[in-house]
Amino acid sequence: MLLIETTSDLENLCAKLANETFVCVDLEFLREHTYFAKLCLIQIASTDTEAIVDPLAKGINLQPFFELMQNPKVVKVFHSGRQDIELIFQLGHRIPLPLFDTQIAASALGFGEAVSYENLVKSFLNLSLDKSSRLSDWSKRPLTEEQLRYAVGDVTHLAKIYPLMIKRLETLGRSHWIDDELKQLASPEIYQVNPNEIWQRMHHRSHSPKFLTLLRELACWREKRAISKNTPRQSFIKDDILLNICAAHPQTKEELCAIRGMRKDLASGKIGDEIIEVVQKFNAFDKSNYVTVCNDDKNEYYDNALLEILKMILRIKAIENNIIPKLITDDEELKNFCRHQDAPCRFMQGWRYDVFGRFAQQVCCGHCGITYNADKHSIDLFEN
Repeated sequence: MLLIETTSDLENLCAKLANETFVCVDLEFLREHTYFAKLCLIQIASTDTEAIVDPLAKGINLQPFFELMQNPKVVKVFHSGRQDIELIFQLGHRIPLPLFDTQIAASALGFGEAVSYENLVKSFLNLSLDKSSRLSDWSKRPLTEEQLRYAVGDVTHLAKIYPLMIKRLETLGRSHWIDDELKQLASPEIYQVNPNEIWQRMHHRSHSPKFLTLLRELACWREKRAISKNTPRQSFIKDDILLNICAAHPQTKEELCAIRGMRKDLASGKIGDEIIEVVQKFNAFDKSNYVTVCNDDKNEYYDNALLEILKMILRIKAIENNIIPKLITDDEELKNFCRHQDAPCRFMQGWRYDVFGRFAQQVCCGHCGITYNADKHSIDLFEN
């Protein structure tokens, strides 16, 4: 195992890895007390090379690593790589391409949803991992030999699993089954933060344009403040408090202090001033600037009986093909199909159509039925 602590050694490592067909990558980072993750360790491996890069080493420049991540001839292999890819995108400003995620691939090979790296290693290599260093503080130096061995294991085993997984996908003719998921993982849009859209991730029950517009403005303010201070968004004001503020619509700091759960020291200080300023700016909004509450598509009638039949068929076909239903479609897409059979759906194209879409289509036309097989104790589909 190589421990890389200088730019020159990193350049040499990346020059060597540039000749490989794939490299496996894993990152250790901390983000409990910051908005942006702090990169603490880079683990990287190929078939015959394993290395740990210390991004906290004095004077090291990570540019050679980011260039390797952009090398079109080298596949970058991750396991559950979304957070790693997000951090590489934030620091290097590019998505590592081409990429492959073994957790996504495992969902097309009968491993269920979100299979752990530990279970994947056990299944493919019949090895048990030592997880004793899993909760290490990776920002502290020096790192122990035990920590380094644990960290590099996250990629050395992956370098053995990846070729086996590719071969299994090819044997089953499923290599293209995960194209959509990998394409989504490689989309820069999912890693770009838009403060104006953060409110849409928050759980609430309101359908009031006034409430939702104030929520949008306050959530945007909180996000921008968290970014500027590099502080977790909920470290100074949590979602439920933000929702309480929207419901109370305070006009003064005294009214803000009276809101349930609101800390008095925050309400009476600078944060309180900023919140009231946001509310006052909102008060001046014309109603044409309010959030538009769309009820048409979401609440449009759909046949619930048809939906339940399609869900049953989806489960049957997923079991038959030893994959998770989510890889084929989701509830929202099924509901949309129940409303409009001509609506664009992923499962009406490609392999998803062959596995499930044609059966969904035939059920709607009355050309497919369901029977219980008493001998097999199973449910069977039959086509008319």
